[in-house]
Amino acid sequence: MADMRSPLAKVRGLGSAKDGTMHFWHSRVTSVAAIPLTIFFLVLGFSLHGASYEEVRATFANPFVSVFALATLLMIIWHMKLGMQVIIEDYIFVERTKWVLLMLNSFFTGVLALLTLFALAKLAFGA
Repeated sequence: MADMRSPLAKVRGLGSAKDGTMHFWHSRVTSVAAIPLTIFFLVLGFSLHGASYEEVRATFANPFVSVFALATLLMIIWHMKLGMQVIIEDYIFVERTKWVLLMLNSFFTGVLALLTLFALAKLAFGA
């Protein structure tokens, strides 16, 4: 079957959606960035195991800790959104269902990101 793309589109690497390469790279970058951030978050979680609420709040009051924790969680949420988007686009064949699921995926990850931000802000700034 012949490739119906223009020579310019072939050079730019653009598919029919015009963003497949960028989606691929976002997925790879978020997965690589999540590795050291997740290690940091796991070490932080294990070090706070059994700590009182005041100790946890004092730890998250440190800007370094709270910014890295926020970066970890947002990076993982973004990576999850990208992965679910690929699954929906590849395995849902009814266009209306696909559209609804893609919207729900965006809304769910957006709400999750807002809740994450709220929880970490409440820990960092106290309430």
